[in-house]
Amino acid sequence: MIRSKCSCHHHLLVLVMVVLWISPRYASAEDEHAKDFYIIYLGDRPDNTEETIKTHINLLSSLNISQEEAKERKVYSYTKAFNAFAAKLSPHEAKKMMEMEEVVSVSRNQYRKLHTTKSWDFVGLPLTAKRHLKAERDVIIGVLDTGITPDSESFLDHGLGPPPAKWKGSCGPYKNFTGCNNKIIGAKYFKHDGNVPAGEVRSPIDIDGHGTHTSSTVAGVLVANASLYGIANGTARGAVPSARLAMYKVCWARSGCADMDILAGFEAAIHDGVEIISISIGGPIADYSSDSISVGSFHAMRKGILTVASAGNDGPSSGTVTNHEPWILTVAASGIDRTFKSKIDLGNGKSFSGMGISMFSPKAKSYPLVSGVDAAKNTDDKYLARYCFSDSLDRKKVKGKVMVCRMGGGGVESTIKSYGGAGAIIVSDQYLDNAQIFMAPATSVNSSVGDIIYRYINSTRSASAVIQKTRQVTIPAPFVASFSSRGPNPGSIRLLKPDIAAPGIDILAAFTLKRSLTGLDGDTQFSKFTILSGTSMACPHVAGVAAYVKSFHPDWTPAAIKSAIITSGNSRQVLVKLKAEKAVIIYLFVTQQNR
Repeated sequence: MIRSKCSCHHHLLVLVMVVLWISPRYASAEDEHAKDFYIIYLGDRPDNTEETIKTHINLLSSLNISQEEAKERKVYSYTKAFNAFAAKLSPHEAKKMMEMEEVVSVSRNQYRKLHTTKSWDFVGLPLTAKRHLKAERDVIIGVLDTGITPDSESFLDHGLGPPPAKWKGSCGPYKNFTGCNNKIIGAKYFKHDGNVPAGEVRSPIDIDGHGTHTSSTVAGVLVANASLYGIANGTARGAVPSARLAMYKVCWARSGCADMDILAGFEAAIHDGVEIISISIGGPIADYSSDSISVGSFHAMRKGILTVASAGNDGPSSGTVTNHEPWILTVAASGIDRTFKSKIDLGNGKSFSGMGISMFSPKAKSYPLVSGVDAAKNTDDKYLARYCFSDSLDRKKVKGKVMVCRMGGGGVESTIKSYGGAGAIIVSDQYLDNAQIFMAPATSVNSSVGDIIYRYINSTRSASAVIQKTRQVTIPAPFVASFSSRGPNPGSIRLLKPDIAAPGIDILAAFTLKRSLTGLDGDTQFSKFTILSGTSMACPHVAGVAAYVKSFHPDWTPAAIKSAIITSGNSRQVLVKLKAEKAVIIYLFVTQQNR
């Protein structure tokens, strides 16, 4: 894995549109008098609601209309969560409004439907997809991961009866674990040496958040108005919301995933009666007979259980794919049609978009801009200072500044924040296609943009910049993630791996409140949902599709399910025709690498 409500539908619509940062579409001269609804965003939540509403009227009145007409034109004043209003404007008036100093953005009103973390709608498995609910409720998915958060809304059991009769598993009781229900029907943890790391608990509870995220992606129930601080807003759901979940905690936040524990997890899952196993875990490439995932999945296959596993995050280098056994369905990661970017405004008037999620609005129009090298303690520290390593920086030179740092490791913004800095622009030599969550104002840019920023710093004695709050952006898709591990298969050169690709970039799903969003010291951001990227996120998408297929064909073998998914795939979609009472079609985006 890579590390990363409003009560009114009208408020939700505004929030979605603000993060999209949609520019107004200006009509031609003949349409100048045609008016439409626009949303005018002014920034953070105001202090005085009454005064803010007056400000909205005054801004409208400045368009050469009376106060009375302004009141008639204004539809809503949004003052509870942020400062914005909606009004009927002509394209020319919208343009004039955008030019006002107080206005952050003007966006034309559009009618949108609430959707999921977006990935399921993107791949073509909508809420309205045909379902065999009776059979779906009998499908049991085993997840080998870091545990689960039983209190999450994604795992409520409303409408679900008792576990299927075939279920042989158990659940606790465990200390600090609220227990299972008719959704989470099994939960166990495995720690071979008994030494639970500091901060962990002896139970299947998820301290890391990874297992909660993957579990809700594969089979989470519908949760309306799910978002990460308002972005990626929609209805979070899994592929098979009525299926049952069994969690096998084999990974620990601070000590990793031991082979012995993984194998114990496989054994328990096979015994308990799961039908699909989702495992977003990988490691060093090993012989089929000595790799715990290889061995465990082989025995699962013999019992009629399909194992779906992540391909790894060591791309784009070739021959890096893991979990490449022929009996495993190996999943690479692809992108969907959205990303998250922050605008960087330089003091010379130029602007650039950086990648990442930074939910902090600037408190000033600009800040002094300094490179890490220029903030070094002394000459000997300049090399390390270019990466903004803490021991190499002079606190006085960092305080109040936006720092430009080369990518040298995680948590750069944590150092800048602890030194009193105003933000961090991180220059990366890697291809940027997934959004990292930052604990302070920060964003990532590629080296070409970084070079422009460095040249600007060196061209003046008063360089300045400001990093704006992250917005959601629509992008072309699908595409294969740069980090996704590639073939050829290091274990069997004539066997093509990965088998398939599925959404694994910027996926919103359930998370834990027991860990901050970044896990960095000083991070005060906590959320029930978060956005993560990796083949870890792609794996449960395909596991969910496999469970969906299983619900229509309970007697199909792992090979039959796997074949149905991958043999009809192409660079755009896989079409699976299921011979149920009526034909059911699943459209799933896949990219079969090396085919």
